[in-house]
Amino acid sequence: MDFLSPYRPQLLSILRIASALFFLEHPSAKFLAFPHVAYFDNLDPLSWPIGISGIIETVFGLLLLVGLWSRLAAFILSGEMAVAYFYFHISHGGILPILNMGEGAVMYCFAFLYLAAAGPGPWSVDAMMGRKTVTA
Repeated sequence: MDFLSPYRPQLLSILRIASALFFLEHPSAKFLAFPHVAYFDNLDPLSWPIGISGIIETVFGLLLLVGLWSRLAAFILSGEMAVAYFYFHISHGGILPILNMGEGAVMYCFAFLYLAAAGPGPWSVDAMMGRKTVTA
């Protein structure tokens, strides 16, 4: 599928933006009740670990969305998703993601890890500031 090769930098930006938008649904559900998730009703924003993870997700998810300090943001979010998988998902159904409902956490973990290595792409604040955005 070489016909997509010329669009590699733009597709990297699209991956970053789409991943961040979908990921920001999590803190939005925690703090704004949109979309409503009953599990997050009456959540204390400073509770450990759900509230604190929501703060991390909000701050670094927004940074990733606009592409500011995106490598750092993606790396931190990748680590958060690894912790979420091992802390929550494995304890609720074993190690296989299909059995413990952890596919999302694993996919976010590796997508964010890739973005930490590859950079934000050309459609980002980092690129507008002249920071190196793509390593490959």
